[in-house]
Amino acid sequence: MSLQVSALCRHPVKSLGEERVEQVTLTEGAPMPWDRVWAIAHGATEWNPANPKWEIPSNFLNQTHCPRMAQILVAFDETSGEMTLSHPDLGEIRLDPEAEQARLCDWIAPLAEGTTRSGPYRLCKAAGVAFTDFEDTHIAIASHASLRALEEMAGHPLELIRFRMNIWVEGGAPWEELDWVDREITIGGARLRVTARDQRCNATTASPVTGQRDVQIPALLRRRFGHMDFGVYAQVISGGLVRQGDPVHV
Repeated sequence: MSLQVSALCRHPVKSLGEERVEQVTLTEGAPMPWDRVWAIAHGATEWNPANPKWEIPSNFLNQTHCPRMAQILVAFDETSGEMTLSHPDLGEIRLDPEAEQARLCDWIAPLAEGTTRSGPYRLCKAAGVAFTDFEDTHIAIASHASLRALEEMAGHPLELIRFRMNIWVEGGAPWEELDWVDREITIGGARLRVTARDQRCNATTASPVTGQRDVQIPALLRRRFGHMDFGVYAQVISGGLVRQGDPVHV
């Protein structure tokens, strides 16, 4: 069965919700536009605003340590720069993250209370940097066929947001994307090189419905396959427009 793009996702603030878009223009050597542009550093992070740079994921708030963050919904307006965030326990907030950093950090703080990620909290941004899991810019890609296979293994529905991918593809066989490493793929008008498998962590165990840990996805993968890989990372080697429904060729 032929492959095609089924969803395009971005996460403007690291671990603060997922937003789907209809199309995106990928650029050579760059991450997904507006993906993880900001991140919230916790009190143990030595963030230097005079020298902003990529930092390891553990320096920022995320649902690995704060599972209630999985319940956040986000909508970002590129034109106005305003962002709307909502959470069942915190209500809704609309703000400009550039101008209202303290307000955003105060809003998110209750979700980190009682965890190992205490404050004070700071909103971080570094020009041209995405706070992805690795310093090299990448696009995260996963397959609906693999997701359905994983759901069958788990005996539980698994929401896309658990995995925080950028591009979801439909068609093909379960797990075939794990063999794309070191190969090139064309997605719409862009060309990418698949660089590595995506090893999953406990962030995937946090339910976006309840904010509690339920399905132990990394352990489930390890028991069945001897690894914890779901999805792959790719780098853009030739930019172009990618739309939902576009064909994917390996």
